[in-house]
Amino acid sequence: MNTHASYQQLLRQSGLARIDAQVLLLHVCQQSRAWLIAHGDDPALSEHASAFAALAQRRRHGEPVAYLVGEREFFGRSFRVTPDVLIPRPDTELLVELALARAAKGARIVDLGTGSGCIPVTLHCERPDLAVSAVDVSPAALAVARENASRLGAKVAFAQSDWYTALARQVFDIIVSNPPYIEQHDPHLAQGDLRFEPRGALTDEGDGLIHLRRIVAGAPVHLQPGGWLLLEHGFDQGEACRQLLAEAGFTQIATCRDLGDNDRVTLGQLVHPEDCPR
Repeated sequence: MNTHASYQQLLRQSGLARIDAQVLLLHVCQQSRAWLIAHGDDPALSEHASAFAALAQRRRHGEPVAYLVGEREFFGRSFRVTPDVLIPRPDTELLVELALARAAKGARIVDLGTGSGCIPVTLHCERPDLAVSAVDVSPAALAVARENASRLGAKVAFAQSDWYTALARQVFDIIVSNPPYIEQHDPHLAQGDLRFEPRGALTDEGDGLIHLRRIVAGAPVHLQPGGWLLLEHGFDQGEACRQLLAEAGFTQIATCRDLGDNDRVTLGQLVHPEDCPR
Protein backbone atom coordinates (compact mmCIF):
# COMPACT_ATOMS: atom_id res chain seq x y z
CA MET A 1 0.00 0.00 0.00
CA ASN A 2 1.35 3.44 -0.95
CA THR A 3 2.07 5.26 2.31
CA HIS A 4 2.17 8.61 0.47
CA ALA A 5 -1.34 8.23 -0.93
CA SER A 6 -4.36 10.31 -0.08
CA TYR A 7 -6.98 8.96 2.28
CA GLN A 8 -9.28 8.09 -0.62
CA GLN A 9 -6.43 6.28 -2.36
CA LEU A 10 -5.79 4.27 0.80
CA LEU A 11 -9.40 3.14 0.70
CA ARG A 12 -9.21 2.15 -2.97
CA GLN A 13 -5.92 0.28 -2.55
CA SER A 14 -6.93 -1.62 0.58
CA GLY A 15 -8.49 -4.63 -1.14
CA LEU A 16 -11.48 -4.39 1.20
CA ALA A 17 -15.17 -3.73 0.76
CA ARG A 18 -15.52 0.05 0.86
CA ILE A 19 -17.67 0.11 4.00
CA ASP A 20 -15.13 -2.03 5.89
CA ALA A 21 -12.26 0.11 4.69
CA GLN A 22 -14.03 3.31 5.72
CA VAL A 23 -14.79 2.03 9.21
CA LEU A 24 -11.17 1.00 9.75
CA LEU A 25 -9.73 4.22 8.35
CA LEU A 26 -12.04 6.42 10.40
CA HIS A 27 -11.17 4.38 13.49
CA VAL A 28 -7.47 4.96 12.87
CA CYS A 29 -7.98 8.68 12.24
CA GLN A 30 -10.57 9.07 15.02
CA GLN A 31 -12.71 11.07 12.63
CA SER A 32 -16.23 11.09 11.17
CA ARG A 33 -17.44 10.33 7.66
CA ALA A 34 -18.03 14.05 7.20
CA TRP A 35 -14.34 14.63 7.84
CA LEU A 36 -13.44 12.01 5.25
CA ILE A 37 -15.62 13.72 2.65
CA ALA A 38 -13.89 17.01 3.34
CA HIS A 39 -10.34 15.67 3.61
CA GLY A 40 -10.37 12.50 1.53
CA ASP A 41 -7.99 13.95 -1.06
CA ASP A 42 -5.51 15.17 1.55
CA PRO A 43 -2.19 13.28 1.76
CA ALA A 44 -2.56 10.68 4.50
CA LEU A 45 -0.39 11.12 7.57
CA SER A 46 2.22 8.36 7.68
CA GLU A 47 1.04 7.09 11.07
CA HIS A 48 -2.51 6.85 9.74
CA ALA A 49 -1.40 5.03 6.61
CA SER A 50 0.70 2.46 8.49
CA ALA A 51 -1.94 1.78 11.14
CA PHE A 52 -4.62 1.43 8.48
CA ALA A 53 -2.44 -0.93 6.43
CA ALA A 54 -2.00 -3.19 9.46
CA LEU A 55 -5.74 -3.32 10.17
CA ALA A 56 -6.59 -3.80 6.49
CA GLN A 57 -4.27 -6.80 6.32
CA ARG A 58 -5.93 -8.36 9.37
CA ARG A 59 -9.35 -7.77 7.83
CA ARG A 60 -8.23 -9.39 4.56
CA HIS A 61 -7.30 -12.42 6.64
CA GLY A 62 -10.87 -12.52 7.93
CA GLU A 63 -10.83 -10.83 11.33
CA PRO A 64 -14.19 -9.15 12.04
CA VAL A 65 -14.27 -5.38 11.75
CA ALA A 66 -15.98 -5.16 15.13
CA TYR A 67 -13.03 -6.82 16.85
CA LEU A 68 -10.52 -4.69 14.95
CA VAL A 69 -12.15 -1.43 16.07
CA GLY A 70 -13.39 -2.81 19.41
CA GLU A 71 -17.02 -1.80 19.07
CA ARG A 72 -20.33 -2.49 17.35
CA GLU A 73 -23.58 -0.53 17.26
CA PHE A 74 -26.69 -2.11 18.76
CA PHE A 75 -30.04 -0.39 19.18
CA GLY A 76 -28.39 2.94 18.33
CA ARG A 77 -25.66 2.63 20.97
CA SER A 78 -22.00 1.72 20.67
CA PHE A 79 -20.99 -1.40 22.58
CA ARG A 80 -17.45 -2.48 23.30
CA VAL A 81 -16.68 -5.95 21.94
CA THR A 82 -13.69 -8.24 22.24
CA PRO A 83 -13.01 -11.79 21.00
CA ASP A 84 -14.41 -12.95 24.37
CA VAL A 85 -17.97 -12.07 23.29
CA LEU A 86 -20.24 -12.48 20.30
CA ILE A 87 -20.58 -9.50 18.01
CA PRO A 88 -24.05 -7.95 18.51
CA ARG A 89 -26.27 -8.34 15.45
CA PRO A 90 -29.33 -6.41 14.28
CA ASP A 91 -31.53 -9.51 14.42
CA THR A 92 -31.10 -9.61 18.21
CA GLU A 93 -32.77 -6.20 18.44
CA LEU A 94 -36.02 -8.09 17.81
CA LEU A 95 -35.55 -9.92 21.12
CA VAL A 96 -35.17 -6.60 22.93
CA GLU A 97 -38.21 -5.06 21.22
CA LEU A 98 -40.41 -8.04 22.11
CA ALA A 99 -39.27 -7.98 25.74
CA LEU A 100 -39.90 -4.24 26.05
CA ALA A 101 -43.40 -4.69 24.63
CA ARG A 102 -44.22 -7.22 27.38
CA ALA A 103 -42.53 -5.50 30.31
CA ALA A 104 -44.87 -3.83 32.78
CA LYS A 105 -43.58 -0.90 34.82
CA GLY A 106 -40.92 -2.09 37.23
CA ALA A 107 -40.76 -5.56 35.72
CA ARG A 108 -37.88 -7.85 36.71
CA ILE A 109 -35.96 -9.19 33.73
CA VAL A 110 -32.99 -11.52 33.49
CA ASP A 111 -30.81 -12.18 30.43
CA LEU A 112 -29.21 -15.62 30.36
CA GLY A 113 -25.84 -15.85 28.59
CA THR A 114 -25.40 -12.10 28.27
CA GLY A 115 -22.07 -11.91 26.40
CA SER A 116 -21.34 -8.25 25.66
CA GLY A 117 -24.35 -7.22 27.74
CA CYS A 118 -26.03 -5.58 24.76
CA ILE A 119 -29.45 -7.04 25.66
CA PRO A 120 -29.74 -6.11 29.37
CA VAL A 121 -27.93 -2.79 28.95
CA THR A 122 -30.30 -1.81 26.16
CA LEU A 123 -33.33 -2.89 28.18
CA HIS A 124 -32.36 -0.65 31.08
CA CYS A 125 -31.31 2.27 28.87
CA GLU A 126 -34.66 2.14 27.09
CA ARG A 127 -36.63 1.54 30.31
CA PRO A 128 -34.83 2.71 33.47
CA ASP A 129 -37.83 1.54 35.52
CA LEU A 130 -36.98 -2.09 34.83
CA ALA A 131 -35.01 -4.21 37.31
CA VAL A 132 -32.52 -5.93 35.01
CA SER A 133 -30.18 -8.81 35.79
CA ALA A 134 -27.83 -10.80 33.58
CA VAL A 135 -25.66 -13.89 33.88
CA ASP A 136 -22.88 -15.50 31.88
CA VAL A 137 -20.62 -18.45 32.57
CA SER A 138 -17.58 -16.56 31.21
CA PRO A 139 -15.76 -14.13 33.55
CA ALA A 140 -14.16 -12.47 30.51
CA ALA A 141 -17.55 -11.86 28.91
CA LEU A 142 -18.92 -10.46 32.17
CA ALA A 143 -16.02 -8.00 32.32
CA VAL A 144 -16.99 -6.67 28.89
CA ALA A 145 -20.68 -6.54 29.84
CA ARG A 146 -19.96 -4.65 33.05
CA GLU A 147 -17.83 -2.14 31.15
CA ASN A 148 -20.63 -1.55 28.66
CA ALA A 149 -23.17 -1.06 31.43
CA SER A 150 -20.93 1.41 33.21
CA ARG A 151 -20.09 3.36 30.07
CA LEU A 152 -23.71 3.61 28.97
CA GLY A 153 -25.11 4.34 32.42
CA ALA A 154 -27.23 1.19 32.71
CA LYS A 155 -27.99 -0.39 36.08
CA VAL A 156 -27.69 -4.15 35.59
CA ALA A 157 -27.01 -6.79 38.25
CA PHE A 158 -24.44 -9.20 36.77
CA ALA A 159 -23.51 -12.64 38.07
CA GLN A 160 -21.36 -15.51 36.87
CA SER A 161 -23.65 -18.46 36.32
CA ASP A 162 -24.20 -21.52 34.19
CA TRP A 163 -27.72 -20.56 33.19
CA TYR A 164 -29.87 -20.63 36.38
CA THR A 165 -27.27 -22.02 38.80
CA ALA A 166 -26.42 -18.77 40.61
CA LEU A 167 -29.99 -17.44 40.56
CA ALA A 168 -31.04 -19.71 43.43
CA ARG A 169 -34.78 -19.10 43.88
CA GLN A 170 -34.95 -15.67 42.28
CA VAL A 171 -38.14 -15.06 40.33
CA PHE A 172 -38.60 -12.77 37.32
CA ASP A 173 -41.37 -11.40 35.17
CA ILE A 174 -39.42 -11.97 31.94
CA ILE A 175 -36.55 -14.24 31.00
CA VAL A 176 -34.68 -13.54 27.76
CA SER A 177 -31.82 -15.43 26.18
CA ASN A 178 -29.75 -15.64 23.02
CA PRO A 179 -27.95 -18.91 23.81
CA PRO A 180 -25.52 -20.95 21.69
CA TYR A 181 -27.85 -22.63 19.20
CA ILE A 182 -25.77 -23.56 16.14
CA GLU A 183 -25.50 -27.30 15.49
CA GLN A 184 -21.94 -28.53 15.97
CA HIS A 185 -21.38 -29.55 12.33
CA ASP A 186 -22.96 -26.47 10.76
CA PRO A 187 -20.57 -25.30 7.99
CA HIS A 188 -21.22 -21.65 8.90
CA LEU A 189 -19.00 -22.12 11.96
CA ALA A 190 -16.00 -22.27 9.61
CA GLN A 191 -17.04 -19.23 7.57
CA GLY A 192 -16.85 -15.44 7.86
CA ASP A 193 -16.82 -13.71 11.24
CA LEU A 194 -17.95 -16.86 13.06
CA ARG A 195 -14.44 -18.30 12.69
CA PHE A 196 -13.16 -15.65 15.11
CA GLU A 197 -16.03 -15.50 17.59
CA PRO A 198 -16.00 -17.62 20.78
CA ARG A 199 -17.12 -21.09 19.74
CA GLY A 200 -18.75 -21.75 23.09
CA ALA A 201 -21.08 -18.82 22.53
CA LEU A 202 -22.09 -20.12 19.09
CA THR A 203 -22.63 -23.85 19.39
CA ASP A 204 -23.67 -26.30 22.11
CA GLU A 205 -21.45 -28.93 20.44
CA GLY A 206 -24.61 -30.94 19.87
CA ASP A 207 -27.85 -30.60 17.94
CA GLY A 208 -28.21 -26.88 18.65
CA LEU A 209 -31.06 -27.39 21.11
CA ILE A 210 -29.17 -28.50 24.24
CA HIS A 211 -29.06 -25.07 25.90
CA LEU A 212 -32.52 -24.13 24.65
CA ARG A 213 -33.89 -27.26 26.35
CA ARG A 214 -32.15 -26.37 29.63
CA ILE A 215 -33.44 -22.81 29.58
CA VAL A 216 -37.01 -23.85 28.87
CA ALA A 217 -36.93 -26.63 31.47
CA GLY A 218 -35.67 -24.30 34.21
CA ALA A 219 -37.82 -21.30 33.37
CA PRO A 220 -41.03 -22.23 35.28
CA VAL A 221 -39.17 -22.16 38.61
CA HIS A 222 -37.96 -18.63 37.93
CA LEU A 223 -41.06 -17.01 36.40
CA GLN A 224 -43.89 -15.20 38.14
CA PRO A 225 -47.51 -16.03 37.22
CA GLY A 226 -48.00 -14.70 33.72
CA GLY A 227 -44.26 -14.42 33.14
CA TRP A 228 -42.74 -14.55 29.68
CA LEU A 229 -39.84 -16.51 28.25
CA LEU A 230 -38.27 -15.17 25.03
CA LEU A 231 -35.65 -17.17 23.14
CA GLU A 232 -33.53 -16.23 20.15
CA HIS A 233 -32.74 -19.25 17.97
CA GLY A 234 -31.71 -20.43 14.53
CA PHE A 235 -33.80 -19.89 11.40
CA ASP A 236 -34.85 -23.55 11.36
CA GLN A 237 -35.53 -24.00 15.09
CA GLY A 238 -38.85 -22.22 15.49
CA GLU A 239 -40.97 -25.36 15.44
CA ALA A 240 -38.71 -27.16 17.91
CA CYS A 241 -38.78 -24.19 20.30
CA ARG A 242 -42.56 -23.94 20.12
CA GLN A 243 -42.81 -27.62 21.01
CA LEU A 244 -40.42 -27.21 23.95
CA LEU A 245 -42.48 -24.32 25.33
CA ALA A 246 -45.75 -26.19 24.90
CA GLU A 247 -44.39 -29.24 26.70
CA ALA A 248 -43.23 -27.04 29.57
CA GLY A 249 -46.69 -25.57 30.12
CA PHE A 250 -46.40 -22.27 28.26
CA THR A 251 -49.26 -20.67 26.35
CA GLN A 252 -49.52 -17.68 23.97
CA ILE A 253 -46.64 -19.33 22.11
CA ALA A 254 -45.48 -17.59 18.94
CA THR A 255 -42.44 -17.32 16.71
CA CYS A 256 -41.44 -13.92 15.36
CA ARG A 257 -39.40 -13.26 12.22
CA ASP A 258 -36.27 -11.16 11.88
CA LEU A 259 -35.24 -8.56 9.31
CA GLY A 260 -34.43 -11.33 6.83
CA ASP A 261 -37.90 -12.87 7.27
CA ASN A 262 -36.46 -15.87 9.13
CA ASP A 263 -37.80 -17.41 12.32
CA ARG A 264 -35.69 -15.78 15.05
CA VAL A 265 -37.46 -15.41 18.41
CA THR A 266 -39.94 -17.78 20.01
CA LEU A 267 -41.83 -16.71 23.11
CA GLY A 268 -44.43 -18.02 25.49
CA GLN A 269 -46.29 -17.07 28.66
CA LEU A 270 -46.38 -19.29 31.72
CA VAL A 271 -49.93 -18.82 32.94
CA HIS A 272 -49.93 -21.43 35.69
CA PRO A 273 -46.44 -21.53 37.22
CA GLU A 274 -48.01 -22.48 40.59
CA ASP A 275 -48.19 -25.99 39.18
CA CYS A 276 -44.41 -26.06 38.95
CA PRO A 277 -42.19 -26.87 41.97
CA ARG A 278 -40.52 -23.95 43.71
